[in-house]
Amino acid sequence: MKKIDLQYLKEAVKEPVNFWGMAGFAVAAAYTGSVIPLGAALVAEGLYLATVPANALYRKLVDGRTRRQLHEMRRRQREKMIETFDPREREAVLYLKWLKKQVFDNYTKFTGASEVPPNIQSLEQRWEDFVDLLDVYRRRKNHLRSVNRQAVQNQLTQAERSVENAPDERARRIQQANVEILKRRIAAFGELERSVKLVEGQLQSIENFFGLVNDQVVTLPTPERVSALDFEQLSDSIAMTKQMLEETSDVVGSLDEHNRQAGNYDLLVSKQ
Repeated sequence: MKKIDLQYLKEAVKEPVNFWGMAGFAVAAAYTGSVIPLGAALVAEGLYLATVPANALYRKLVDGRTRRQLHEMRRRQREKMIETFDPREREAVLYLKWLKKQVFDNYTKFTGASEVPPNIQSLEQRWEDFVDLLDVYRRRKNHLRSVNRQAVQNQLTQAERSVENAPDERARRIQQANVEILKRRIAAFGELERSVKLVEGQLQSIENFFGLVNDQVVTLPTPERVSALDFEQLSDSIAMTKQMLEETSDVVGSLDEHNRQAGNYDLLVSKQ
């Protein structure tokens, strides 16, 4: 049996209909005092597990249920994350959530449509992107605020002098390793600053786009004109921002590895 089939097999075993079916056979066996119901239960269970997990409709049902569970788990995680935001950040998140609802309500109100089209519904994902990006923004900005860059620069200057004045080759190599680590940390500061500015601009773009969509829905209430808005451009911009953040995370991770190897745990960039 393929590994992927095990997922559907496990789900089939846990189905209430399977549990209560087996329970019914057990009750029948206890009531009649015969093992025949138990034998029938084994046959029925074998047929059930041989057919149901392989059924395309059942697999579709399981996949849909798994997606809903994953979505709900992420929603709870995001809500917990929002609780850690400071009041100003929570206000921005809740305002954008309110504005999203306004867009949905105004669209059906002014266009007379019974449903919100997929491009408007995509604002739900954009709101989630906003929350995730805001979390990255606040953590990186708080880290930059917590670091005395001048102190790190002074450490670098002192380490470079120690290299020049090292009494022997072994001491020189040790100090040179420290110089390289400090240089990487200063370079990481630059990467973090650029990423903070980029994410800040992206957050503003998302906020402004929500406002633009709501303005269009209210002032130009036709599905065609609303659909003319470039939803894909915002989506592509967010994707590029996330890619940049991943690349920056690699740089930070590399710096952290050098710090750990040197035992400089107080210099870990991502320790917060």
